[in-house]
Amino acid sequence: MLFTSSFSNAQSLPLDLTSTMPEIEKFYLDLHQSPELSLHEQVTGRKIADRLAQLGFSVTSNVGGYGVIGIYKNGDGPTVMIRTDTDGLPITEQTGKPYASKVSVINEHGTKVGVMHGCGHDIHMSSFIGTAEQLITHKDKWQGTLMMVAQPAEEVGAGAKAMLKEGLFSKYAKPDHIVALHVSANVPAGKVALKNEYTMASVDSVDIAIKGKGGHGAYPHTTIDPVVLAARSVLAIQTITSRELSPLEPSVITVGSIHGGSKHNVISDEVKLQLTLRSYNPAVRTAQISALKRITAGIAQSAGLEESLYPTVHVHEEESIPSTYNDPAQTNLVRNAIEGAIGKNNVLDTQAVMAGEDFGLYGRTEDNIPITLFWLGGVNPSQYADAKKNNRVLPSLHSSQFAPDYKIAIPTGINAMTHAAVALFN
Repeated sequence: MLFTSSFSNAQSLPLDLTSTMPEIEKFYLDLHQSPELSLHEQVTGRKIADRLAQLGFSVTSNVGGYGVIGIYKNGDGPTVMIRTDTDGLPITEQTGKPYASKVSVINEHGTKVGVMHGCGHDIHMSSFIGTAEQLITHKDKWQGTLMMVAQPAEEVGAGAKAMLKEGLFSKYAKPDHIVALHVSANVPAGKVALKNEYTMASVDSVDIAIKGKGGHGAYPHTTIDPVVLAARSVLAIQTITSRELSPLEPSVITVGSIHGGSKHNVISDEVKLQLTLRSYNPAVRTAQISALKRITAGIAQSAGLEESLYPTVHVHEEESIPSTYNDPAQTNLVRNAIEGAIGKNNVLDTQAVMAGEDFGLYGRTEDNIPITLFWLGGVNPSQYADAKKNNRVLPSLHSSQFAPDYKIAIPTGINAMTHAAVALFN
């Protein structure tokens, strides 16, 4: 498979993937059939480290868990960091593919779960290694330091934090540019989609414990029922987005879990809610959390509870991740390079999504490094066209039936990322 492309400055960078793709595809199938859950990516990290070492990178393993850093110095110039994520998901694969994952493990709760790369991290890692190969092969086309970062635990929002905490930018190299790709379940394979500015949302997990005064279900007048307070709270929470925040500022507050009580005729002392919060603007996130505390406390007060029994609102800061903000100047440069590589008609504009990615953290350090994340089409083009024609919903990311067309997606990812990196170096 021969990709020939040129930048706007007329610099040509032909990528002949004919000889390298069979080995990359083999690597992909191995990764797909041997996924590891977040915080357990030991073997996956070793596979990445071995590949980078074979290419001549100076490799450090077990950074921030099972993270891997590869450094390749190629003369004076900027430092460009390319990031991939490495963890799988607790999903039993149901794609019917002959190479489907059959892995199952016992999770931290003692439950047997299937494991699959339901978010396409195997596509990411394969494109990552393929890009490293091409950049080393064509190192006469760029100068600087290439920093390849394989990050664990993306799915639980822990990997980027852990790698940064262990000195990713201080002990190893400080990038001038950071770029990543993410496979898309809504874009046909062979195409890339991206946008400037906010592209993915901040994510917060919140627990709310609503207190009451329990008693017999036959004598509710002697109690303060936390189930009723929880019901009032769930409805009142909906007004935060609809009535307290500007309609021009995206906001999602979802109550995903509600648990309380133990028996039909018992009024309990507590009901527990679990929420997910999503937004782009950090000020919106702050307003969401503040409103949750105020509204739930107000409902408790109106029911006659003393202050010591007001609800507790706990934000899991260790799991919180910020929104992903694509630096406009850098993203325009990346877009132009990819257009030159795969054709302007294959580079699409896209909308921001409310899904989250801890990649955004790399752009939120005090170094203020520009970052860019672009979407790599993963859907078989014929299946995509058929779904659009017949108004069918395609399997989403995190679906047990998500099966990207890797034969098209991976070489497109390698081509796009290689040219993006060279453009950033130059």
